[in-house]
Amino acid sequence: MTAFTAKDYSQLIGMPGFSEALLNNHFTLYQGYVKNSNTLDEQLMQLRKDGKGSDPIFAELKRRFGWEFNGMRLHELYFENLGGNQPINQDGRLAARLHQDFGSYDEWVQDFKSVGAMRGIGWAILYQDAHSGKLMNCWINEHDVGHPACCVPILVMDVFEHAFMTDYGLKRADYINSFFQNIEWIKAEERMQM
Repeated sequence: MTAFTAKDYSQLIGMPGFSEALLNNHFTLYQGYVKNSNTLDEQLMQLRKDGKGSDPIFAELKRRFGWEFNGMRLHELYFENLGGNQPINQDGRLAARLHQDFGSYDEWVQDFKSVGAMRGIGWAILYQDAHSGKLMNCWINEHDVGHPACCVPILVMDVFEHAFMTDYGLKRADYINSFFQNIEWIKAEERMQM
């Protein structure tokens, strides 16, 4: 069995609008998802080996694995689409698709920021439908619930409190503005499937 390994995102320290304390706390939280994904993977493998695949414990651990695993992967996508300091390439594929699907880049920004500002905890994610290529902004409450089928995350913004409260308190809109100042647009465009 190959274990999941936490990635190092320390290069983000010093990013404008994100304190070192906030980022280090966030990295520690992410490392917990990696650790828990490994722990659950090992426990599930042992239950299978012991012939307990129909046991209620197996079912509950299997459900929990999806939450921990998606928490790990969503944080990786989030950290990887941060650290940029350039605006979106207005001549690139992503900008063209945003214009096509939202009317303009500015209309997409307004929609994405509105999704991120919704009450509750979760994620604001720009997805691309792998079948049609259409881009859409979605709200995801929990890591393992509500992801649209056959869609690829293009841009991921964490809007759980741990992503902003250390620096911004309840001023989520200020955090979202800082997020937008630090998007690594090249990484987001690389995720596009079509």
